[in-house]
Amino acid sequence: MGSQEVLGQAARLASSGLLLQVLFRLITFALNAFILRFLSKEIVGIVNVRLTLLYSTTIFLAREAFRRACLSGSTQRDWGQTINLLWLTVPLGVFWSLFLGWVWLRLLEVPDPNVVPHYGTGVVLFGLSAVVELLGEPFWVLAQAHMFVKLKVIAESLSVILKSVLTAFLVLWVPHWGLYIFSLAQVFYTTVLVLCYVTYFKKLLGFPKSTKQQTLPVSRMTDLLPSILRSRAFVNWTEAKLTWSFFKQSFLKQILTEGERYVMTFLNVLNFGDQGVYDIVNNLGSLVARLIFQPIEESFYVFFAKVLEREKDATLQKQEDVAVAATVLESLLKLALLTGLTITVFGFAYSQLALDIYGGAMLSSGSGPVLLRTYSLYVLLLAINGVTECFTFAAMSKEQVDSRYNLTMLALSSSFLVLSYLLTRWCGSVGFILANCFNMGIRITQSLWFIHRYYRESPHRPLAGLQLSPVLLGAFALSGGITGVSEAFLCCEQGWLARLAHVAVGAFCLGATLGTAFLTETKLIHFLRTQLGASRLADKMR
Repeated sequence: MGSQEVLGQAARLASSGLLLQVLFRLITFALNAFILRFLSKEIVGIVNVRLTLLYSTTIFLAREAFRRACLSGSTQRDWGQTINLLWLTVPLGVFWSLFLGWVWLRLLEVPDPNVVPHYGTGVVLFGLSAVVELLGEPFWVLAQAHMFVKLKVIAESLSVILKSVLTAFLVLWVPHWGLYIFSLAQVFYTTVLVLCYVTYFKKLLGFPKSTKQQTLPVSRMTDLLPSILRSRAFVNWTEAKLTWSFFKQSFLKQILTEGERYVMTFLNVLNFGDQGVYDIVNNLGSLVARLIFQPIEESFYVFFAKVLEREKDATLQKQEDVAVAATVLESLLKLALLTGLTITVFGFAYSQLALDIYGGAMLSSGSGPVLLRTYSLYVLLLAINGVTECFTFAAMSKEQVDSRYNLTMLALSSSFLVLSYLLTRWCGSVGFILANCFNMGIRITQSLWFIHRYYRESPHRPLAGLQLSPVLLGAFALSGGITGVSEAFLCCEQGWLARLAHVAVGAFCLGATLGTAFLTETKLIHFLRTQLGASRLADKMR
């Protein structure tokens, strides 16, 4: 498969994923806004911080390394060995679930049962939900490796929507159930997610004449179960060693990804109510990151991993592939920078209004607006880091992952925990976001240095994607000033007419800024048009 064909598939995966996720996330967004009006801050804090951290830590430690290792390189591999390796995530998940569940029940502060009932049951069911989700890992990796465009997005989005609907129904009808509501909804979510993948492959493998089925390395459902391979090792030891390398790295990355939750959970720097407000703002602030940046990062990680060879420098690889990868990386950096700047500039003036609409006075008063404004700056760094690490992880050799990157991640993890604790003691929950900004900046710097050295001996300069024209920068600055003045005079205590006027001012400034970007960033516009056109053509041919 040529690099241009892989690029077309990655673009189709990202664009289709983006559109579907926008639709499903908006529905979920509305359901969550409804649910928030019936909950206490303490319940939100326990569910979204304490229990979700248990689930995400179990999932991350059990599968992240396996995913990265098994998606590296070509799809032409011994998939029997790869599937056997992926099934090891289940016993690993059982171990982490039991161990972390014991920590959550025995070593951490237990909330007051009169305020947050059924905490123990919540810990057990959230741990169980992690194990259930790992049962679908071989299906997920096979679908991702072969770029099944809509399966992942539909499965995840449908699961999230059904979970939100079930939660809303139970909150309305049996609010006294407490954590039972969210625990049952979590198990329901992972069960639906796994069933979507199993059902899809069962139907696909039941039609031998299907085009997709003919491209798969399996022909029946039993091929997706662990098996003893004749005259071959149970697993591919090269993949297993790469998995171990990524596992050591993933443990450190998890601390950076969920660091503030670990500090809140283990050091008790915030009460459960403040944790709830912080987490709601954090989820709202990262909404665009999940909608836009995550599909792009996941799709183009697969692209870079297929096009580039890990053990070779840019000068030793096929130059056509190197050039395509450089062009794609430059365009993705430009897109991330523009998207992040837009969120940062307009986020400052519309944070309080967004929180008031989303959660009412519980969010729009107090520390909520300051948190969201700070988070809008963090989103800019998050966007750039997603693209740079997407390339870096795909291009790094095993030795680089083992040595330099892991040492840096260890230093970042340690510094983040210390910095977040100190900043939180100094300026409250906003300290978590400031600590995240600091560490994200360090990670970006490291990735940029790797990219610079990778292309140093070649004629390609993909880091030019981080440069904007002075005219466009001026448009961003002017928009920030105008919307800031608009917020001071029109929002948010002046009534709905004033709020609508404030929104109209922002819409005008946003349109002018995007128009300026369209006229000045012609290379990016050409890239987007080319890939979207290729995506539509590929869809018509399917």
